[in-house]
Amino acid sequence: MILFPAIDLKDGQCVRLEQGDMARATVFNQDPGAQAAQFAADGFSHLHIVDLDGAFAGASVNRAAVEAIVKATDAKTQLGGGIRSLQNIEDWLAVGIDRLILGTIAMRAPELVIEACRAFPGRVVVGIDARDGFVAVEGWAEATEMRATELAARFADAGVAALIYTDIDRDGLLQGVNIDATQKLAESGSIPVIASGGLAGIEDVQKLLPLESKGIIGAISGRALYDGRLDAKAVLALDGVE
Repeated sequence: MILFPAIDLKDGQCVRLEQGDMARATVFNQDPGAQAAQFAADGFSHLHIVDLDGAFAGASVNRAAVEAIVKATDAKTQLGGGIRSLQNIEDWLAVGIDRLILGTIAMRAPELVIEACRAFPGRVVVGIDARDGFVAVEGWAEATEMRATELAARFADAGVAALIYTDIDRDGLLQGVNIDATQKLAESGSIPVIASGGLAGIEDVQKLLPLESKGIIGAISGRALYDGRLDAKAVLALDGVE
């Protein structure tokens, strides 16, 4: 199971939000490149990057910060936030990002996701952000009436590399991963799922590990890593975690 440290970018800085609220942001590092280098030094092989400003603007905003992260480490990277076209994807792949996360556009224009999967095999991830099981878009600001499982089903045979399932109500609050909803999504189809939102400590990772065989192949940790509740050395020492 891959554990992805999260680097969320707002105004060029590494922050964590509470429940996706831009007004409730805590700055953890003003140097994204240095933060990425620290995670790599801790032993993490993958990074999860979100351009928060881009998610709200509908276009990439924190390009300089993302490029600094890519230059600072050899870790595999996945990036989301404001990516709304094939050209966006191609541009980011040229910068050195390994996988791109399509969220709002997956809801608005699923055909673009399918086209992107054909054009860039293995490089496209779909982000599904939900409240009470219903998808939210536009930086989580807009609720929809579509269930997460229904959105995932649109891409069953598209070649999506993974789904990232975020429980918005838990995100940034250290209340624990919504394992039941994540498992339900994983079991609803054949696309691997990465758990996100609320990871509070090593116990969450230990609960997720047995579910890898059910399709939960990774988890994202933000605040718990930044504030020390999740010890990098201890969690990476768990059998099956990378």
